[in-house]
Amino acid sequence: MTPGAGGGGPMKDCEYSQISTHSSSSPMESPQKKKKTASRRKWEVFPGRNKFFCNGRIMMARQTGVFYLTLLLILVTSGLFFAFDCPYLSDQITPAIPAVGAVLFCFVMGTLLRTSFSDPGVLPRATPDEAADLERQIGNTEDIANGSSSGGYRPPPRTKEVVINGQTVKLKYCFTCKIFRPPRASHCSLCDNCVERFDHHCPWVGNCVGKRNYRFFYMFILSLSFLTVFIFAFVITHVIHRSQKTGFLSALKDSPASVLEAVVCFFSVWSIVGLSGFHTYLISSNQTTNEDIKGSWSSKRGKENYNPYSYGNIFTNCCSALCGPLAPSLIDRRGFIQPDTPQPAAPSNGITMYGATQSQSHMCDQDQCIQSTKFVLQAAATPLLQSEPSITSEELPLPGKTTISAPCAALTLGQPTPPSSMPNLTSETGLSDMIPLKEDSESHQFLTPEEAPSPPGMLPLGSPMTHSHTMHVLSLASQDSLHEDSVRGLVKLSSV
Repeated sequence: MTPGAGGGGPMKDCEYSQISTHSSSSPMESPQKKKKTASRRKWEVFPGRNKFFCNGRIMMARQTGVFYLTLLLILVTSGLFFAFDCPYLSDQITPAIPAVGAVLFCFVMGTLLRTSFSDPGVLPRATPDEAADLERQIGNTEDIANGSSSGGYRPPPRTKEVVINGQTVKLKYCFTCKIFRPPRASHCSLCDNCVERFDHHCPWVGNCVGKRNYRFFYMFILSLSFLTVFIFAFVITHVIHRSQKTGFLSALKDSPASVLEAVVCFFSVWSIVGLSGFHTYLISSNQTTNEDIKGSWSSKRGKENYNPYSYGNIFTNCCSALCGPLAPSLIDRRGFIQPDTPQPAAPSNGITMYGATQSQSHMCDQDQCIQSTKFVLQAAATPLLQSEPSITSEELPLPGKTTISAPCAALTLGQPTPPSSMPNLTSETGLSDMIPLKEDSESHQFLTPEEAPSPPGMLPLGSPMTHSHTMHVLSLASQDSLHEDSVRGLVKLSSV
């Protein structure tokens, strides 16, 4: 921008000077790095022991070997049935057999993948601030309990009690997630997550079974039971129907795949059907596998112990578990990670760094103001130090009611001014008004304007104000003391 482009020229220069391109911590320096940081999703830094696929859309446990075995058994058994048995059954009996088998197979695969690839209801872990605040609350509660207990009774640590439908339920503290687990939640040791309404960890589906995927798990094992019984029944029908024409041994030789299917289904149907019946009982009573194994609501614990989550009706309990609204995921695994607040770096060359906080930039401006005042007062006090080197900065004479010129009057506390904005001092300003010099000028030895050193940006090269030959005798300590006393005297003058 040219100097004569208008009144907005200095403002534009000021705006451009606020951005530093020399600091590696400035977010304006590498936009590609900032974009990469902002594009990271939460599943990439998820603390639990889980695996994610398809950019976080698929969530599974790390131990997925048994899941692939389940998938292989279903695909192989169903594939052999559709390849070797369904053509014969469709021609000899009815075409509805392969159609019904295909519907069952698709339903089984859909519910299996939905159970395995979804969030079971993982509870988010506490942030460091939340964990620290909770630790303070726990410490205060324990201190109060210890101080008020007269009989030596101390309540169990890190537990809370809530009342649900008249039944007291304990909330346990999770040392891994740093939270008090809500009712019916538990921490899975394999996935290292607290799961809401935790049922169990099922290796056959490769995931935990909780609040958000329990209904799909139940529909999977129930449909798998029907598919297993269906395949087993029609494989036996195929072998018997063929053996009536060619004999039993000839039927086994003509369809060896049917033998393999019958063996797999025979050993699988008992466990699958039994598991389906067990979970049907749990759903009808509105319990979880974890609660049933622990006997949380067993009558053996007392006559007053009952399940507070049961609606008292089997149909209502089943509708609540299978037909209720699906809870949203609490971990937002596909959400973007919010970029951290940029850490301000130390200002360089008197320029405030981009991204610094308001208080830090204010402190930087104050330092710049003090440095500028130090240059001005040091240059003004140099002839006095030359003529009387034994006088310290505390003995410098200050005028009683001398008015300060315009450049120094602008330096008020609370309104810092950068060194670059300080106007140049001339021989008519500063010396005659700030510090009175002795009339005996013959004892002073001045340097030529070309030899006199001047602070950068403060005094022009041709200014009559010069420095003494004895400037080198001032140490850093004397300069600091002179600076402090000069600033103190400047404040006194401004108050007058």
